[in-house]
Amino acid sequence: MNASHRRAAAALAAAALATPLLLVSASPASAVRTDPGQEAAKAAAKLSQKLVRDASAKDAYRHLQKFQQIADSAGGNRAAGTLGHDASAAYVYQQLKKAGYQVSYQQFEFQFTNTQAEKLSVVSPEARDIAISAMTYTKSTPVGGVTAALAAVPAPAEDTTPGCEAADYAGTAYTGKIALIKRGGCTFADKQAQAAAAGATGAIIYNNTAGALSGTLGDAGAAKIPTGGITQAEGEKLAADAAKGPVTVRFDLRQLQEKRTTNNVIAETARGNAANTVMLGAHLDGVTAGPGINDNGSGSAGLLDVALKFAQSKEINKTTNKVRFAWWSAEENGLLGSEHYVAGLSALDRKEIRLYLNFDMIASPNYGLFVYDGDDSDGVGSPAGPAGSAQLERDINEFMDKRGLPHEGTDFTGRSDYGPFIEVGIPSGGTFTGAEGVKTPAQAQKFGGTAGAAYDACYHAKCDDLKNVNLTALDANVDVIANAVGTYAHDLSSLRKPVTTVPTEGDAGSGGGLHDGHGHEVTE
Repeated sequence: MNASHRRAAAALAAAALATPLLLVSASPASAVRTDPGQEAAKAAAKLSQKLVRDASAKDAYRHLQKFQQIADSAGGNRAAGTLGHDASAAYVYQQLKKAGYQVSYQQFEFQFTNTQAEKLSVVSPEARDIAISAMTYTKSTPVGGVTAALAAVPAPAEDTTPGCEAADYAGTAYTGKIALIKRGGCTFADKQAQAAAAGATGAIIYNNTAGALSGTLGDAGAAKIPTGGITQAEGEKLAADAAKGPVTVRFDLRQLQEKRTTNNVIAETARGNAANTVMLGAHLDGVTAGPGINDNGSGSAGLLDVALKFAQSKEINKTTNKVRFAWWSAEENGLLGSEHYVAGLSALDRKEIRLYLNFDMIASPNYGLFVYDGDDSDGVGSPAGPAGSAQLERDINEFMDKRGLPHEGTDFTGRSDYGPFIEVGIPSGGTFTGAEGVKTPAQAQKFGGTAGAAYDACYHAKCDDLKNVNLTALDANVDVIANAVGTYAHDLSSLRKPVTTVPTEGDAGSGGGLHDGHGHEVTE
């Protein structure tokens, strides 16, 4: 063996001796392995606790004050297509941009409406006035209205679709009369179209549960005759009077309609896996009747406060999942902003949105704390939401339980911006505190407040101002939003955990669908 061979052999021997030492020294470090799931859960718990601590009704209220100031300086409202909404959107955009989010406007065209008259009076046999709400996109009566006989469409107890089929109008003369139709079974547009086909010159739809009734015909093209909504009590009284003899009413519904443009505001984190996008939204627009502070300045302000507190957190730079926030426009015209957004999503876009949470009217004065019934455990109205919706409901319920907050389920009626997301299979959920629906005695015992009164007596009215919010309800829901953002920004594992379906305690099983009383309803 020559010198070079001896040197090579020595080097190999040294390497052989060193290798076990290296393995021994490396083994303790390699034995400690990080569980990604545990790390995500820890990060989620830390962030959610911080956001729940930092976000508050007090700070959200400051945004409500700004919305009120905007409405006061813009004709008293913040409706889509008006200066009030444009200024509200600019305020939200600027706050988010300053905070460091990637922010954009999403513009779309829509049919603007402004109700100029909505009056209903009984002329005979006994004169009285009745509150009526013009359906969005209704045809208008002549100035001064029309006076005509009332013709009630039969609504026997066994008929779940009163006024929905041509056969419902057989045997009674409706030509030149105003049809009185019970809510239920089909869209408002279908009911007034059938009444028009039978010769009616107008349609009055009365509620099938306690509370006022307002809604939309969906679009201007669907409108056939002037159509408005009234309460169950007034409708039943009119029907009973008509059964006894002729009833004459004066009917005046007029609505300005024209094409306008408006904007959604969309903001998202710069970091985070886009394949796991977490989305939360609230509609920013109100109705023309008032400033829209509870409906839906409350949801918009709560979402904005949490988004800003999230931006102030160092954790936003370590976000595992992409978090996206949306402030929708033209919701009051029929969910048009969220529909426009969802319609523009590709199949991949839809797949990447792992969940959508909606917050609409979260500070009603006579509130209930309602959680959307993702698993249909209440057995009311619409079926369960897309896979994952049950888990979203459970997660919110568990969070509220830990904080000692009473809650009930509420039905996915499709009357708020979760609707378009559910339609394309995106897991959805959220909270709501009630609109024109009436609080039951059991709910008053559970939540406090007044039984027999509306959750929000100023719903869609001029008095929906800063005095029309309950800070206790707002604070509870801001915490729900904060917990959701903090949790899902890092950890989506709960969406894979099975849910044991147990009916909600309280009135939800018999009245969950009554809670969701938003006036842009198109279906029955």
